[in-house]
Amino acid sequence: MKRFLKYFGLIIVFFQTSCEEVVTVDLEKSEPRLVIEASIIWQKGTTGSNQVIRLSQTSAFYQEEIEGVGNAEVLISSENGDTFRFEHAEAGIYMNNNFRPELNRRYYLEVIHENEIYTASEVLIPVTKIDYIEQTQGGGFSGEDIEIKAYYTDPAGEENYYLFKFSNENINLEFYEDEFTDGNQIFGYYSTEDIEPGDLVEIELQGISRNYYEYLFILRSQIGSNDGGPFETMPATVKGNISNQTNGEKYPFGYFRLSEMDYTSYTVE
Repeated sequence: MKRFLKYFGLIIVFFQTSCEEVVTVDLEKSEPRLVIEASIIWQKGTTGSNQVIRLSQTSAFYQEEIEGVGNAEVLISSENGDTFRFEHAEAGIYMNNNFRPELNRRYYLEVIHENEIYTASEVLIPVTKIDYIEQTQGGGFSGEDIEIKAYYTDPAGEENYYLFKFSNENINLEFYEDEFTDGNQIFGYYSTEDIEPGDLVEIELQGISRNYYEYLFILRSQIGSNDGGPFETMPATVKGNISNQTNGEKYPFGYFRLSEMDYTSYTVE
């Protein structure tokens, strides 16, 4: 069982002395690329009708604000012929309030932006339920941090992949596959020195496809191999499953996937 412990954002710290000058490095600029964040999540016990897709563009290194893309057409269709149009609301956020999710059904994404067509397809992956939450005291490097374990039972005889999302002040992601745990009761694990009694931890368990699992695995490997400092270029570009049908060289970033999700929350004791 492989786990994705955490996604770490890029942190750049400048140690300053009493007399200093801010230096801006002249970095090579590349043409902005479209970023498509198309995660369709269906929470158990809900209709799953309200869904959101986000479009943005890559920005320059020193630009902190994310530029939303508002002049695109966004559609999802299913293999049985249903079509769902996502309307732009604000700042690159596209919404649909009439989506009809069906487990194990294949769906097709189409985004049209500046006369270019971007497409992808995925199946809506089901997920087992969260059985219960357990709190222990033995995590972290100190061996004394609070641990939160979310137990679930893996269906026997199936190839399954999972994504856990633990939300407290920050978001922690872990992903699993069941090659060595098929049919067993196992757990997703969350521990950080920042957890304190009284904190509320929100927990999501999502079913994901093998392709998305492998995408996350490669993404983690790329982040983990960046040992040359914050200005080092990543060894390779991590591409998602969305392709540009008009101009293959101008591929987008992001991923299209559909997941059933079970949710619970836990108050730390």
